[in-house]
Amino acid sequence: MSAQENFVNDYCQLRLDLLKELQHKPPLFAPGESLFWNDPHISKQMLKAHLDPTTDAASYRPETISRSINWLVETLKLRSGAAVLDLGCGPGLYAARLTELGFRVTGGDYSRRSIDYAKQFAKENNLDISYRFQDYFTLEEVGQYEVVLLISGDFCPLPPDKRANLLRLVHRALKDGGYFIFDVSTPEYRKNQRQDKSWYFADSGFWRSDPHLVLEQRFDYPKEAVHLDQFIVIELDGMLTVYRNWLQDFTQETISSELRNSRFLIRNLWSDLIGTPFDESSEWISVAAQKE
Repeated sequence: MSAQENFVNDYCQLRLDLLKELQHKPPLFAPGESLFWNDPHISKQMLKAHLDPTTDAASYRPETISRSINWLVETLKLRSGAAVLDLGCGPGLYAARLTELGFRVTGGDYSRRSIDYAKQFAKENNLDISYRFQDYFTLEEVGQYEVVLLISGDFCPLPPDKRANLLRLVHRALKDGGYFIFDVSTPEYRKNQRQDKSWYFADSGFWRSDPHLVLEQRFDYPKEAVHLDQFIVIELDGMLTVYRNWLQDFTQETISSELRNSRFLIRNLWSDLIGTPFDESSEWISVAAQKE
């Protein structure tokens, strides 16, 4: 191959103008492609990542999940039979373990593939778990749960208005004195993440089963403590899709303020959900917030 080759053929015209536009910083929380969690190929890759016991890429490792659950049960003094709602339950890794400990668990997730897997696993293992394919923002229960879980930073991609709405819905769903357990990233987390643009070609991979080109770029919004990982996927037929992974970072002060505004009391802050004390170098804040 020479240093200079024709990049397009008779059937395709490269849209450099579109790529030029996409390299600029988008408006805060501008949406990307909405078909992500239920994309036939991507959802399969996500489920595979959730079930991989060697990595924390999607869900925490099995041993960490077990330690987290045992520690939370002890710390919150939860009694067998308590009602637990696991939002963003994925394939049911937390829900199954909680049910085995005697809790009444409901799991909700917006990935049809993950919910189908969780239901099948529960059936095969005689676990009485109520699973539902559900967007967080359709939560309708009132005063039903002792605990609501939202694990693995799922609070962070939401813009401020949706975070406030979710806190309102969770507050309503909890019984008086019930706990909302979740985790959020801190500015320290981003310091250890990649900074530059990159690209790669794959015959098959996370984004597509067929050959495709992936352009990655990170955008920072330091004033708002927000970051964006943008992925542009270009297929052989020229189809271009933009995926955006927004991440809101928090400090003790900012997450405490949002919770107070939604009538939650901060009971504990840790660096993780196995009880490691929080300090200023922590990349994550794990929160136990109690309904007033």
